Amino acid sequence: MTFSILARDAQTGAIGGAAATGSLCVGGWVLRGALGAGMSASQGAAPSTFWGEDVLTLLREGMSAQAALDRVVGSDRGREWRQLSALSEGGEGAAFTGARNGDAKGHVLFDGGVAAGNMLSDEGVLAALVDGFRATAGPLDERLLAALEAAAEAGGDHRGLQSAALLVLSRNRPPLTLRIDFHPDDPLCALRELHRRATTGDYADWLRHVPVATDRERGLA
Repeated sequence: MTFSILARDAQTGAIGGAAATGSLCVGGWVLRGALGAGMSASQGAAPSTFWGEDVLTLLREGMSAQAALDRVVGSDRGREWRQLSALSEGGEGAAFTGARNGDAKGHVLFDGGVAAGNMLSDEGVLAALVDGFRATAGPLDERLLAALEAAAEAGGDHRGLQSAALLVLSRNRPPLTLRIDFHPDDPLCALRELHRRATTGDYADWLRHVPVATDRERGLA
């Protein structure tokens, strides 16, 4: 019921993820991330939020993305109903797609990222997700938004979309975590507008004073 992409910006070291679905609250269900660990996207017919958190714990402990994913997936008897993507902070990706998720389904690993989806209009949606990311220049958040839009244009979730989300983490910027939990018409357009408001004007000026990993004591001048 969801398509998602996780990626690392090779130039800045930022990590991020974006997701959209034909159901509600995709950000809360799917995307997880932590500096010092990486990113995860846990989705599927019966998604496990435990998977997303558990794989980040193992990444933080120094396990590779593939080993962490194998550990989490292998111990769950309900795994065939679920889908998990993992991305280390260094950009190593891994993914699992359970056989009992709705078609079309699958995942794609690419340099510095992972794309995955289920209940897609067809498997070409995954290629569009990756191509949309690769074809876009600029900051990681812009590239992730473009990836979602390209996937939607290629057919996306075969039921249409109701929610969308973006999560980007960087050591020298505050977290960018944006969610459209429900929109009856176009959650991607609403997410794009929220992103514009969050990255420009007074709000963006205020963010420059918020503590970050490289300056935990930063405050207002």
